[in-house]
Amino acid sequence: MTASVPAPKSRILSARRLVLLAGVAGLGATVLLGSAGVLPQPAGQLSAVAYAQGAQRPMGFADIVEKVKPAVISVRVKMASGPKMMGFQGDTPIPPNVERFFRRFGLPEGATPEERRSPREHLVTGQGSGFFISADGYAVTNNHVVDKADTVEVTVDDGKTYTAKVIGTDPRTDIALIKVDGRSDFPYARLAEKAPRVGDWVLAVGNPFGLGGTVTAGIVSARGRDIGAGPYDDFVQIDAPVNKGNSGGPTFDVDGNVIGVNTAIFSPSGGSVGIAFAIPAPTVKSVVAQLKDNGRVTRGWIGVQIQPVTEEIADNLGLKSPQGALVAEPQADGPATKAGIMAGDVITAVNGNPVKDARDLARQIGSMAPGSTAKLTVWRKGEEKTFSISLGELPNQREARANMPESSSPEGTDVPRLGLTVVPAGQVAGSGSEGVVVTDVDPNGLASDQGVKTGDVILEVGGKKVANPSDVRSALKDAQKEGKRTILMRVKSGDATHFVAMPLGKA
Repeated sequence: MTASVPAPKSRILSARRLVLLAGVAGLGATVLLGSAGVLPQPAGQLSAVAYAQGAQRPMGFADIVEKVKPAVISVRVKMASGPKMMGFQGDTPIPPNVERFFRRFGLPEGATPEERRSPREHLVTGQGSGFFISADGYAVTNNHVVDKADTVEVTVDDGKTYTAKVIGTDPRTDIALIKVDGRSDFPYARLAEKAPRVGDWVLAVGNPFGLGGTVTAGIVSARGRDIGAGPYDDFVQIDAPVNKGNSGGPTFDVDGNVIGVNTAIFSPSGGSVGIAFAIPAPTVKSVVAQLKDNGRVTRGWIGVQIQPVTEEIADNLGLKSPQGALVAEPQADGPATKAGIMAGDVITAVNGNPVKDARDLARQIGSMAPGSTAKLTVWRKGEEKTFSISLGELPNQREARANMPESSSPEGTDVPRLGLTVVPAGQVAGSGSEGVVVTDVDPNGLASDQGVKTGDVILEVGGKKVANPSDVRSALKDAQKEGKRTILMRVKSGDATHFVAMPLGKA
C-alpha cells in the first residue's frame, strides 16, 4: 500500500522549535521599484494616464528566473514505514492516535479489525528540492530529505523524471550529493564565489508542498546565524517565503549564483513567517567536493571539550575581552593533550586567525584536513603561548558515558557560601575518583543560579584540584583574600565538562 505523508525527518523550531524542511516554499513574489525605490509623484496638471505611461515600471525577476529555474529539481523519496518501524508488530494493539495516523495516510476507511490491529508495511513518500551543480547530473539537496530513503527520484523543469542515487551525505551540515545518470547536458547552477551582503535581493526556487518550480523573493536578513542545529552553524538568514518542500533548494542572488541551500525556517505554525535559513555556498562547496571524491566528509579534530568565554570568565582569567574558546577538558591521548593543551586554556587564534568563540573554533578546525598541522595561540595564566598540533580525524560518533546512577548518596558536607553540599567522588558509585560530587543544591543559592545541579562533579576550584569539601572551602577563601570577584569551577555534568564562573560574595 502506498501513502503520501509529510517529508521525512522534518523538524520545526518555533518560539519552541525550528522546521528542517523535509519535503516542501511558500507562495509569494516581490518586485523592485526602480533605482530610487519609489515612484515619482505626478507633477502639476499631469493626467493619471500620462503619469502612468511616463512613470518608471517596476523591475521584475523574470530574466533571472528564466536563467536559473531549469537547474532546480524536485526531489521525491520513498522509504518503508509501518508498524515495525514504529515499534508495533504482531497482535500488539495500535493506540487510537497511531491508528488515526495510518488511516489518514494510508490505512483504508474500510480496513478490517485485523488490518487495524496489524497493518502491513507502507511506503512513505516525501518531497524536497535540489539543484544540479554539473551538466553530468550531480545535484545538491539536504541530508534530511534523502536520509534513509530506499529510492530517490528527481523531476526536472520540463517535467521529466529520473532515478537518482545518493553519492554521499553529511548530517553535520545537512548536505547530500545525489547523481542522475544518462545525460550530460543538464542545466546547472553555480555556487557563488563571494558572500552576500545583508540587504541583497535573493530568490528561492523549489518544490513547496509539492508545487514544483515555485519562485519567491526577498532579501538577505542576516549572516552567520547559529540556530542550534549543530557545531558548524553559520547560516544565511533570508526573508523570502520558504516552506516545507523547499528543503535542499537553492537561494540565488541577482546574478543567478547560489548563495545558499535552504534547510530550515523559524515558525510558530510550520508555515513561512519570513524567517528562513540557508547553508552558505562556501560550506556547500567544501562538503560537496569531499562527498564527490570520497562519499563522506572528514574533518580536523583536536579532541577537546570547549565552551564560550563569558565576561565573568574573561575577567577571572585576565582577558581583555570575552573572546576565544575555553578548554573545559582535553580528551585523554587526543591531539590537544599530546600537544600540551590543558583544561583552563583559552584558544584565541588558529594559524593567526582570531577565534571569536567556541563555535568559531569548531568551524576553523573542522575545515582543516586530518593530518594537517595547526598553530594554536593560547592564553594560559595571564600569558600567551603557541602550540603546534597535528590534527586527528573527527570521530563519527562520540563514545557514550554513563551518568551517575540514581541511588542514595552518602551524607555530604555543606558549602554554605555556594549553597550546595558535596562529598568526595570516591564515595559515590560511578562518579570516578576525582573531585567532589554535589549531593544537594540550595535552590536559592549561588550554585543553583549558575546551573550547578545534584550529581555534578566539581573537579577544580580556582585552578586547584579538589578532593574533599575542605579543598573547596579553602579555594574559596584564597580567592576572596586575593580580591577576586569570581572564581572558576571546573564541573563535570554527565559526559560533558565545563567551567562555571561563580560570583564571590562577602565573607
